[in-house]
Amino acid sequence: MTGMLARYERLVSAGELQADPDQRRAAQRLDRLQKDLEADSSGGLLAQLFKPKKARPEGVYMWGGVGRGKSMLMDLFVETLGIAEKRRAHFHEFMLEVDRRMRERRTSDPGDPTGKVARDIAADVRCLAFDEMVVNNTADAAIMARLFTALIRDEGVTVVTTSNRPPRDLYKDGLNRSLFLPFIDLVEAEMDVLPLNGPTDYRLDRLGDIATWHAPLGEEATAQVREAFFRLTDYAPEDAEHVPSAELDLGGGRTIHVPKSLKGVGVFSFKRLCGENRGAADYLAIAHAYHTVIVVGVPAMSPDNRNEAIRFTKLIDALYENGVKLFVTAAAEPEDLYTAGDGAFEFERTVSRLKEMQSADYMARGHGAA
Repeated sequence: MTGMLARYERLVSAGELQADPDQRRAAQRLDRLQKDLEADSSGGLLAQLFKPKKARPEGVYMWGGVGRGKSMLMDLFVETLGIAEKRRAHFHEFMLEVDRRMRERRTSDPGDPTGKVARDIAADVRCLAFDEMVVNNTADAAIMARLFTALIRDEGVTVVTTSNRPPRDLYKDGLNRSLFLPFIDLVEAEMDVLPLNGPTDYRLDRLGDIATWHAPLGEEATAQVREAFFRLTDYAPEDAEHVPSAELDLGGGRTIHVPKSLKGVGVFSFKRLCGENRGAADYLAIAHAYHTVIVVGVPAMSPDNRNEAIRFTKLIDALYENGVKLFVTAAAEPEDLYTAGDGAFEFERTVSRLKEMQSADYMARGHGAA
């Protein structure tokens, strides 16, 4: 199997990737990690039994803004890693799995089940890879230090992850954040923290001339945001029927179904987001979980849709304040969405934000940057 660095350099030579110093440094580091992990798997059974025990290979935490190549590098790393005991997981789905395993363990075993759950997960995994680690759930934040300490230090699992934020900014301003701080200390002690924050946003390059606002509603508008989704996620259009969905945790035992959810891009209908009873906290959860949101089917609104207009305003506020990229199919341009009725004057502020969110300056902002 071709190694990580050789594969990366071949893609650059073929013109499929642009030469990027930060990306190459990350590729070199991941290539070294591959060699360490593969060396631990070499030799026959007797060699494995009698060779000196080696230190667990140090994991890698890559962080940087949207479009800097983190997901691409993670794909190459996992694909070219020559061991069977590897697993790539969506972080949110992984934590849901952990929660399920914890509940099951508690039914039969007294005490804290975290160590036993870590042992179960590590039974056939030596390298655990996450793309876009985002922490916005209080319950997850409270157990992550214990869970990952057990996985890394007790079970010897090597963790590789990407994130839009440096470790110290994870779960920033979160409830009971003091419980989460030991996880940050663990990351900084046990993982190699690599910034990948060069000046070029390659996802924006891939978007080309695709606009962010598409009106009126119809096949052409739908085709444009569909193409934006595939360019942003590197997902093949012919596999459209198999794009993964997700259940996003909103807290308090509530979730929202995301019909298309991949690599930090979420697709929602206006009806699901604003036609149901939702508050600012729901929209903040979405803004924290996704660097890009696609909203389809935004109607022209009237006084009869006042509640939907208010929710739409709260949604845009949350996305804007967190630097989330927004793609929309709508019945009209922003200034023509809600022109008369109670709250129409206040809606002008939302129109202003929607216009700004289409600008090059806004699109160049990092996720979470106000």
